[in-house]
Amino acid sequence: MEIIRADYSGFCFGVKKAISITEEQIEKKKREGGKGNIYTLGPLIHNASVIEELEEKGVKTIDDYTIPQPGDTLIIRSHGEPKSFYDAMEGRGVELIDTTCPFVSKIHELVGKAFQNNKEIIIVGDKDHQEVIATNGWADNKAIILGTIEEAEAFGNQEMAQGQEKNYYLVCQTTIRKELLEEILLKLKEKGILPEVENTICNATTQRQDACRELAKKMDAMVIIGGKNSSNTRKLFEIANKYCNNTFFAENNSDLPLKEMSKYYKIGVAAGASTPESVIKEVIASMSDTINETKLNEETMESFMDEIDASLKLPRSGEIVDGKVFQVTDKEVIVDLGCKKDGILPVEEVTLEEGESLTSVFHPGDEIRAKVIKTDGDEGSIRLSKKKLEVGQHWDEICEAHDDKSIINVKVVRAVNGGVIAAYKEVTGFIPMSQLSNRYVEDADEFIGENFDVRVIRVDPKRNRAVFSHKVVLNDEKQKHIEGIWENLNVDDVVEGTVMRFTNYGAFVDIGGIDGLLHISEISWGKLRHPQEVLNIGDKIAVKILSMNQEKGKISLGLKQITPEPWTIINDKYQVGETIKGKVVQIKEYGAFVELEPGLDGLVHISEVAHKRVNDINDELKPGQEVEAKILDIDVERKRISLSIKACVEPTEEELKAAAAEKEEAEVVEASEEVVKEASEVSEATEEVKKDHDDDVDDDKVEEAIEEIAEASEEAVEEAPTAEAAEEIAAQVIEEAPTEE
Repeated sequence: MEIIRADYSGFCFGVKKAISITEEQIEKKKREGGKGNIYTLGPLIHNASVIEELEEKGVKTIDDYTIPQPGDTLIIRSHGEPKSFYDAMEGRGVELIDTTCPFVSKIHELVGKAFQNNKEIIIVGDKDHQEVIATNGWADNKAIILGTIEEAEAFGNQEMAQGQEKNYYLVCQTTIRKELLEEILLKLKEKGILPEVENTICNATTQRQDACRELAKKMDAMVIIGGKNSSNTRKLFEIANKYCNNTFFAENNSDLPLKEMSKYYKIGVAAGASTPESVIKEVIASMSDTINETKLNEETMESFMDEIDASLKLPRSGEIVDGKVFQVTDKEVIVDLGCKKDGILPVEEVTLEEGESLTSVFHPGDEIRAKVIKTDGDEGSIRLSKKKLEVGQHWDEICEAHDDKSIINVKVVRAVNGGVIAAYKEVTGFIPMSQLSNRYVEDADEFIGENFDVRVIRVDPKRNRAVFSHKVVLNDEKQKHIEGIWENLNVDDVVEGTVMRFTNYGAFVDIGGIDGLLHISEISWGKLRHPQEVLNIGDKIAVKILSMNQEKGKISLGLKQITPEPWTIINDKYQVGETIKGKVVQIKEYGAFVELEPGLDGLVHISEVAHKRVNDINDELKPGQEVEAKILDIDVERKRISLSIKACVEPTEEELKAAAAEKEEAEVVEASEEVVKEASEVSEATEEVKKDHDDDVDDDKVEEAIEEIAEASEEAVEEAPTAEAAEEIAAQVIEEAPTEE
């Protein structure tokens, strides 16, 4: 049994600082005679045992900042507080000790500055976590908080519906998983939201999570130590559980399922940022003591070696013994083994050359070495075999396989406590339950009678003991298979894959042993709400490799790239004047967008919807409605298609009359506007006359003439029955207008 601790486990810099400063305040109060109380606003860290120790030293945890009185000390925890808190504490006479983590303080500074510059703040994190609450306070509690992919999608849909471009500024909680940040940024990008991003995940958090992830991949079981309310500890549990099926959460030593864990061969340990070193060591020590006490694997191997013959005075089956020949017959050799039973060496267990017999080879008093193959009860004899001595070379082979890490083939013969017994030729070894497969095994009986390859992970030929692992072989084969797949894949290759599972942001496709991500934006040239609109689990599809990162084990795939981008072949498929059928996909005030095919939309302007005047396009068309339209124009350079629905239908008599009336009305309005314009010009000319002949012109008469012109113009506009009439009246008014003469 092996226990391995992950790097970067235990107190982070911010927590260490908070604890250290608090201890200093406790000592300071002692030196000053204990005047005034020490409070922490909320739990200093998410660890119950640490909080209890601080309370015993006089540090009280409160939730109301108005409780401390002048002379008291209030400690601000590493998660920080909103700006409003600092404003409220000014002048209260309470000593503030700020232990806010420097990384968190930096986020507050960034958010405060961005908010003052009128940027929309987005915080990726848990809305109920104190760090997020505090950070939001530096944005006047107006930040958008996104803690899940679903929340990001809902926010994106809302912003798309509003259609307003905003200046977003995004930060994140220091302890979130970097995968969550990446997924949310990807979702926002899908919705057309491209914020200015500050990746404020603490470097120590990233290191802690990476170390936990790498350790979990190699372990049979993982133990995550930390407070149940600790956000970063919960995230460590999520990561470990993703890569190791046997993951346990322990706040302290009492939470350990020691009996359950004792069956695992390798156990990894990781701890949250709020977990004291003493707790980590106590948990590891408890596991070690229990394991040493039970010695599961060793005890199991001892039991299977001793289970056939419980007598300590007799040699066990499989043991090599020395003795003297007591009597020889044609069928057997009787051997004195120096114990209460004699050994019997049958003729069939001796290799004889042609013409040889037992009596010619063995004589009374000869020293002989043989192997025990059977013990016939307390009163019987011990059956021996010379042939079985040849298995010594089998032990040599096992030792050699152990040294050079080569593979041998074994057969599972029976199940025992904690695993199975497997035979290599005449040698038996133990396979622990955890080493039977690279998946969880509940019942070892399913392997009885099977032959498979194993690696020798421990051997002791003097004691006839060997431990095998089938899991190591399976993992090696899987790794070689995966490496072979990587070697044969290249960017831009088109490969066949199987759709395995869906997420809101895409589908995972198995391309021969490796899962690649087919992002929703790469499935179709058109817009999709969910991959299930065009794909089903189990579908066999051809996909193109867009990018590869073997180090991270990530492959990005594309499905739409298998077919040409619609705009590149539009002239081969569509012509101006052609009638098409499509589906209304989006409605705007100025018209409706109709999808000709995925990735190819055309605009039906509101004036091209019907032969009548359309005031509200929603009265005529609905999203998803199938329509028939004529192509009016194709602008390849600007990627625009103009469509007309009304061009595909004959107008009714009422629509023709209404259209004529509207046309006449428009012409009247246009002529009327012209009348007003020219009348205005006459008025301006009259004003010029007044200026040029200031002494000779009667001001009152000029003003009266101007008013008469204006009134005449307005009456002409109102009374004109047609556009032609309006023009005639306008000409008459202008002709009768006064001139300089």
